[in-house]
Amino acid sequence: MKRKPGFFLAIVPIVAMLLLLGIGYGVLHLRAEPLLITAAIIAAMIGRSLGVSWNEMQDGIVEKTAKAMPAILILITVGVLIGTWMLSGTIPLMIFYGIELINPSFLLITAFIVTAVVSTFTGTSWGSAGTIGVAIMGIAIVQGVSLPMTAGAVVAGAYFGDKLSPLSDTTNLAPAAAGSELYEHIKHMLYTSIPAALVGLIVYFFVGKSALTGESGNQEKLEMMTTTLSTMFDWNILLILPVIIVLGGSVMKYPTIPVMLTSSIVAILLGLGFQGVTLESAFLASVKGFNVEMMAGSIDPGAIPPEVANLMNRGGMNSMMSTTLIAFCAFSFAGILSKIGALEVVLAKVNEKAKSTGSMILATVLSCVTMAVTTGSSYLSILIPGELFKKVYAERGIHPKNLSRTLEDSGTVVVPIVPWSLAGVYMSSTLGVPVIEYLPWAIMCYVGFIFAIIFGFTGFSIEKIEKQPNESREIDQEEQAQYKI
Repeated sequence: MKRKPGFFLAIVPIVAMLLLLGIGYGVLHLRAEPLLITAAIIAAMIGRSLGVSWNEMQDGIVEKTAKAMPAILILITVGVLIGTWMLSGTIPLMIFYGIELINPSFLLITAFIVTAVVSTFTGTSWGSAGTIGVAIMGIAIVQGVSLPMTAGAVVAGAYFGDKLSPLSDTTNLAPAAAGSELYEHIKHMLYTSIPAALVGLIVYFFVGKSALTGESGNQEKLEMMTTTLSTMFDWNILLILPVIIVLGGSVMKYPTIPVMLTSSIVAILLGLGFQGVTLESAFLASVKGFNVEMMAGSIDPGAIPPEVANLMNRGGMNSMMSTTLIAFCAFSFAGILSKIGALEVVLAKVNEKAKSTGSMILATVLSCVTMAVTTGSSYLSILIPGELFKKVYAERGIHPKNLSRTLEDSGTVVVPIVPWSLAGVYMSSTLGVPVIEYLPWAIMCYVGFIFAIIFGFTGFSIEKIEKQPNESREIDQEEQAQYKI
């Protein structure tokens, strides 16, 4: 006979997961996948003590995975899209003109805008900061601009673009975890992301405007990058067509995957027609990602600077497999947790304490920030709170896109300002500035969730839906008979 867990027993697997990830992943830097599986095993052991069979828990895992499958398919398609856009010259074209926009007179503002543009079109904050960001830091060194300020602007811009890019894994994971749709999620994020970005730009304008003079080797580095890109690719206005297809599909609200695949096919045709790549290279870029060696017909791969190669070599279905694997592990834990009734008990407590929409948004922010600080993972900061709060939002009649937006406002963009996170370590080592020093200037990374909380309490941009029944309170007679109450 199954029993419903009490609050203490229900919260044990959640606390265990936080401890495992906080210590194992955050401190010892162990892989998150085995830690999540360990947390799932703990949850399963509690489930067995409550009389829940393994087959029931396995069904829970299958159900959670099945619900995540559309997002996983989108992630894989995004990998294809990035690889083919690189091959066609579409992304390099965006990067080329992004570099051309750099104006040393307004370095902080330019740092934010350029890294945001590159990150939006590549879907990677790390790639944006590690290439264009490094060049911007070089300019700051020579021109005497504050390095912490510049690094903060680079990080904020990189994550602004990553957060809003349909090519980003976290941008796809958030609506999957919350139960919303990709493009409505992106549009809804504009309510908090644009004000947060404007606050940052205003600060950058007043504290960062400097009289910058003189030439430098860094200008030569920028010219080297643009010259190399121009040598590698044949620029043509038609290269923007894959972007137009995706944007047009978004506006027309066509299904995401067919639109992305259509854009990828067009990108392959552009690569074959304008860049002279082979069909074999095009297929390889779709699976393993683009590599500069595929451009051997236009330039000697050995002559390509490492900075350019690091920016270009990315994409492909294989690049999304690690994100997919961690999602499977997280949903395994969540699936077992739902079948043993732990989520219902915990969420009932949340419902009891969070009386308003504002307090619900606040509870979501605190949960995501806690996950970000304890695990240092943007994926886990999205997946776990998303699973915990999805049902509560539906019961309160709060549209799931409000949840997915808050997950990114307080999960994705908070991780790079956590010193022990992988993103924090990467950014600090790449840009040469400790996290604690650039943190105050990565303004968009913490102002976004402040706007989310304000909007939650004021009701601005909070969209409602018809309230869903509280399934945890509407157990039919047959199910009640299975429990010892």
